[in-house]
Amino acid sequence: MEKRTAMIAGASGLTGSQLVKFLCENENYEKVTIIVRNAISFSHPKLVTKVKNLNQVTKDDFVGVDDFFCCLGTTMKKAGSKEAFEQVDLIAPIQMGKFAQSQGAKHMLVISAMGANPESNVYYNRVKGTMEDKVSMLSLPHVSIFRPSLLTGNREEFRLGERFGEITMTLLKPAFLGPLKKYRSIEAKQVAFAMMKIALRTPSRTVAIYDSEAIAQIK
Repeated sequence: MEKRTAMIAGASGLTGSQLVKFLCENENYEKVTIIVRNAISFSHPKLVTKVKNLNQVTKDDFVGVDDFFCCLGTTMKKAGSKEAFEQVDLIAPIQMGKFAQSQGAKHMLVISAMGANPESNVYYNRVKGTMEDKVSMLSLPHVSIFRPSLLTGNREEFRLGERFGEITMTLLKPAFLGPLKKYRSIEAKQVAFAMMKIALRTPSRTVAIYDSEAIAQIK
């Protein structure tokens, strides 16, 4: 397999931080570039760090990128307003997807959310669904969308509501059987691993969507 180059947006987050390690340790990737607002503690000979705000990213940042991994995501509480929330969860993924497309990237892999639907009555799901629609229409050879349920793992930033949700979903996990499997919580590390594995395969479809159950089955 030819050596590949990767770009990760959202590399300091719960899933993105795991993905950085997976890609750097994988022999198929010769270079891993990350875009972060603040430098991360992890270092590796393959790793190139670009410290900049999302609105400072340009198409030049995507020169030579084969696989673009978008792990951006925030909360309304942290963002402070709908406009700020949409900058991270909607506008930035679409704009960066366009940059990746313009520089000849082969694959965009993006984290969305369970329940994403552009016509949803739930604001969060509507934003995620709109983002999915927009990136799916890009002229990239392949777009892979990941819709995990509640993500679990060690967060640098403590969020009481999400921590309570993690504990509750972990306790209830055995009860989610059959069609309910997709609602089981999933480790961010597992999502990151699945994203890498899908990137290294030759997708059979231009646009593919993976829910939590499908993500958990990727080995």
